[in-house]
Amino acid sequence: MLDSPRAPRVREAARLQQRAARSQTGLFLLEGPAALDEAVRWQGAQLVEVFWTQQARERHPELIERAGEHAQLTEVSERALAAIADTVRPQGVVAIARQRPVALEEAVARAAARPHPLVAILHEVRDPGNLGTILRAADAAGASAVVVTANSVDPYSPKVVRSTTGSLFHVDVAVGAETADAIEAVRRAGLAVLAADVSGEDLVALDRDGGLAGPTAWLFGNEARGLDDATLALADRAVRLPVYGEAESLNLATAASVCLYQSAFAQRR
Repeated sequence: MLDSPRAPRVREAARLQQRAARSQTGLFLLEGPAALDEAVRWQGAQLVEVFWTQQARERHPELIERAGEHAQLTEVSERALAAIADTVRPQGVVAIARQRPVALEEAVARAAARPHPLVAILHEVRDPGNLGTILRAADAAGASAVVVTANSVDPYSPKVVRSTTGSLFHVDVAVGAETADAIEAVRRAGLAVLAADVSGEDLVALDRDGGLAGPTAWLFGNEARGLDDATLALADRAVRLPVYGEAESLNLATAASVCLYQSAFAQRR
């Protein structure tokens, strides 16, 4: 059992809290039994090592055993696990997994081949919670690909991984493409590009006119600045969510969730 927070393997794992280490190694951390269960079920081959405490083994013996079919199992003390984990109160399990970014063209091609093509393109989204929530919403709405463009937050950061609650393992995630290249790729694949922006036409009216029923890629902008004019001009249409109450605006992740689901409803109607 690894007991010391300063043990070499513990320190190497803890380094993955930093983006530079994740980029260098191609690895990332996932915490908690729920995240590990999704990883085992959907991408077990990507697991490298699972650190677990005795208490976690007592609570989740079958999960630890299934994880051991794919990855090295390492028992650690509570204090050693705390050094690896990004959370204040870790749940007894932290795993190291290989990143699985999908090339832009491949992700778009697979999305276009589905019965209801739906993609999310994220332009310079910086908040980990927003990115994680949008990934989760995209997964739930049936989108098969999320494009995280250059200058966005790392989708493999611990906070993003936690926010996805496992959806990171369900959808294709393309990382690092320029926004213009992502838009060109989805348009070549036959998807209309809809930009979420307060200057656009009403979402409900567009839906009523059938504008959401076809293959669609939604373009979402930065939390503070939204979409700049040059990027907005690349879209086929700009679309706004109507605000019926007195709220000044909607959180990015909330707005993205509504847009993605509205498309999902229209495509299946």
